[in-house]
Amino acid sequence: MSPKLNSSGLIAATRSGPSPSLWRHLPNALTLMRMLLVVPLAWMIREAHFDAAVLVAAAAGASDALDGWLAKRYGWQSWLGGVLDPIADKLMLIACFLSLGMIDAHPAWLTWLVVGRDVVIVLGAVIYHNFVGRITAQPTLLSKITTCIQISYVLLQLVHLSSWIQMPAPLLNGMVWLVAAFTLASGVQYVVIWSRKAAHESRRSGEVS
Repeated sequence: MSPKLNSSGLIAATRSGPSPSLWRHLPNALTLMRMLLVVPLAWMIREAHFDAAVLVAAAAGASDALDGWLAKRYGWQSWLGGVLDPIADKLMLIACFLSLGMIDAHPAWLTWLVVGRDVVIVLGAVIYHNFVGRITAQPTLLSKITTCIQISYVLLQLVHLSSWIQMPAPLLNGMVWLVAAFTLASGVQYVVIWSRKAAHESRRSGEVS
């Protein structure tokens, strides 16, 4: 550390090294790196490079956990990070479900259910942002559980397709229905919650005017 005179003429110690303001962008940088893995992962699944796909998916999951821990541990949360993180998760999951569906790893209806839910959520968020007000990322407990189940399913499928472990068919079939049930329930919940918020904001705007 090097000494430095402050405004009162007293000597203060300043830490050497990168500015803390630079480190606070690390979670968002990890999120952007996770986004960059989406296309290679989808390509690996389509080309049947399942062993490599497992490793890439595991790395993406680890980076997701790490950026969340860093943001909470050091208070590096930001509005941008709150928006980018779920977008990165959705891009990764949509790419995986589409790719797995294209190689007939699961029923086509499951792919369209997962993708359709996220399309509805995104369209709803755009409409809310444009006509009601600025939207903040507020995932519900059900949404978080749904994302965990979807991620677990994708990892199980990739491991099953790899040369490492063959998963029991009843386990995979059960996971298909579990993913479907939670995806549908969380999609309906989002529509109900944000419809109520939009109605509340509209009534409040009417009262103010």
